[in-house]
Amino acid sequence: METKKILENFYGNYDEDGRLRSQHGMVEFLTTMRYIERYLKPGMQILEIGAGTGRYSHALARMGYHVDAVELVEHNIEVFRQNTLSVEEITVTQGDARDLSGIEDNCYDITLLLGPMYHLFTEEDQKKALSEAIRVTKSGGIICAAYCGNDATIVQFCFQRGMIQNERYRSLIDPVTFKAGSDPSELFQLYRREEIDALMASFDVIRLHFVGTDLATNYMRDTIDAMDEEMFQLYLQYHFSVCERGDLVGASHHFLDVFRKG
Repeated sequence: METKKILENFYGNYDEDGRLRSQHGMVEFLTTMRYIERYLKPGMQILEIGAGTGRYSHALARMGYHVDAVELVEHNIEVFRQNTLSVEEITVTQGDARDLSGIEDNCYDITLLLGPMYHLFTEEDQKKALSEAIRVTKSGGIICAAYCGNDATIVQFCFQRGMIQNERYRSLIDPVTFKAGSDPSELFQLYRREEIDALMASFDVIRLHFVGTDLATNYMRDTIDAMDEEMFQLYLQYHFSVCERGDLVGASHHFLDVFRKG
């Protein structure tokens, strides 16, 4: 089954908006927004590539920014449009992160690539998506790219849920390094920081932040979801204070790489 069809089947039956609105999902969302907001200035033009149902695009449009969004999956585009308010200065079109040829060079002040790297399974495709995001961003502009973490999945899915004993999953995991391989049927490509560093080495960019956007959160979802507002705010304060620490970031389920175009 082709990758696009697999993604359509998955996202047609998965509530991504709901995940980011749960209390534990809000940690990833609020952390990502916190870093985007560091670089926002009035009048900036924003592009979100692989916008999904538009959680980030809508949030930024409702803050008064012009946002253009590109999304591959028709179901997500339908939900995106349903969620659009009349006050939003926002567009959404169908497109592939690997080929943004309909967009000119150097158009956007901030470009978000918060979903596509999850679902690209070859280095060639990964570099195409990064290259396109960089190309359409203005010189000196900001790009934010998100990734799924390898080791959080190994710990939680393979060991906590016991899937390491499943022959199919075991065949995907290096028995020495425990680096997981993937393909479209598994939906998600998993990364370690050194792999992301290697992808970025060929681009003329300056890294500003490398962030674990959820760190410990998904290991204790029930605890996070049960917190009252005071405790949740205290947890966020802790999380924000440690989410760039090099000794912790590799344990995160999601990474955010924030860099400036040269």
